[in-house]
Amino acid sequence: MTTELPPGLALQKVDERIMTLNVGPQHPGSGHMRIIVQIDGDYIVACDPDPGYVHRGEEKMAEYRNYITNIPHLERPVIHDSCNILYPYVLGVEEIVGIEVPERAKYVRVIASELNRCIYTMYWLAIYGIFLGHSTMFMWPAGDRELLIDLMEKMTGARVTHAHFVPGGVRNDLPPNFEDVCLRQVNYFEKRIKEYAAVFYDNPILISRTRDTGVLSRQDAIRLGTTGSVLRASGVDYDLRLKEPYDVYDELDVHTNVMKEGDSYARSRVPWLDMMESCNIIRQALQKMPKSGSVRTKLKPNPKGKGLNSVYKRVESGRGSLGCYIVSDGKTEPYRLKMSVGSFRNLIALPYLLKGEKLGNMPSVYWSLNYWPVEADR
Repeated sequence: MTTELPPGLALQKVDERIMTLNVGPQHPGSGHMRIIVQIDGDYIVACDPDPGYVHRGEEKMAEYRNYITNIPHLERPVIHDSCNILYPYVLGVEEIVGIEVPERAKYVRVIASELNRCIYTMYWLAIYGIFLGHSTMFMWPAGDRELLIDLMEKMTGARVTHAHFVPGGVRNDLPPNFEDVCLRQVNYFEKRIKEYAAVFYDNPILISRTRDTGVLSRQDAIRLGTTGSVLRASGVDYDLRLKEPYDVYDELDVHTNVMKEGDSYARSRVPWLDMMESCNIIRQALQKMPKSGSVRTKLKPNPKGKGLNSVYKRVESGRGSLGCYIVSDGKTEPYRLKMSVGSFRNLIALPYLLKGEKLGNMPSVYWSLNYWPVEADR
């Protein structure tokens, strides 16, 4: 009796030396994705990422819900960065419907956005640590991110998906004494993540597995359209918070972290540096935020777009540029909605980075892309 494997899952010999190997789609090293690699002994000669195994049809479902009821499900593709994935959507709806946002709400959004950026990055860092065999760097980020999750719970009432950003501002004002608690927690958090340098980034095992592996040149990073920490790790100084500031980012002193090496080490270090910059931004926002005032412009039930119109808004998420294109036909729901996400844009670089690398370096190169499979599939 013979057992036939589904197409694409069998080991294939391309020639006498080359073997095709499937990693995933249910594999701890690939996430919810299949990576088809061709290997010559220990070396990768070709790579073909095959995403799409957690497709949820978010963009199409958004065309059957109104502008407000789209909020809870559009944040699902990145549940641990739900504020940032909603950010471009609410900015777009506000322009289509014609809504002004109170000043205090803009600061609350910036604080929530930076907290969510750190929560996402700590999750990614924990995964990156465990795939390099560094169990301490799984447990430390997993524990420290709880500090920020507690803050988000105080702010929004929920620990994971917050549905906090809404057209016109944010859903709820900050609880009493939040500013003091937030400042204390953020200061402690920053002190904790600085300790990661000694245990992780100066660790000879991490350095040997990431330094000079998966090198992406500045020219290729631009040519392939990469974004976020992947782009900045290759020497390109580009951050939408500075280049196209939204809400009150232009009133804050924001610094961009850039490295020139373009290897896996640089791509793993830039998000860590970004978290310290997020702490700096949060402290500024807490100081400059109006101490009172509205945080939400009240809307009429089922707001409509202003006739035939379209808008594209984008923000800087933990994975880079995150854009939302909305087409309105004057009804209560979007006629079309399309998202451009950093995970998918950075995944394009994977075949270029893995070619010529040892198979054992695949996890360190792949996870250095700061990739989140569900966001790419959406």
